[in-house]
Amino acid sequence: QLQLVESGGGLVQPGKSLKLSCVARRSTMDYRAIGWFRQVPGKEREEISCISASGGSTNYADSVKGRFTVFRDNARDTVYLQMNSLKFEDTATYYCAAGGGLGCPPPYFHSWGQGTQVTVSS
Repeated sequence: QLQLVESGGGLVQPGKSLKLSCVARRSTMDYRAIGWFRQVPGKEREEISCISASGGSTNYADSVKGRFTVFRDNARDTVYLQMNSLKFEDTATYYCAAGGGLGCPPPYFHSWGQGTQVTVSS
């Protein structure tokens, strides 16, 4: 069964960058779209990006468009989220999940990772 593991979170100053990784274990993510989400305690989970199985199609939430870039290396079974120009409001726990299909948006997401914390603070 596919397992996704996020890493790369941490404490960063406003305006700086971080790159998150989402690695597949126990199975491959080659034939699945991958979504990135974030959640702040007490708020609804926000889908911020999705990348198709081939990597040829991506989409972004307005809140991160132009600052975040999603890309994947299927040879490494890894999807990355490059986050630039970070803002205080980007502070959240970030999760990746596998889509129930090749494209974005998929009909559903599954195999959620455990999350990685990103804190933007001066």
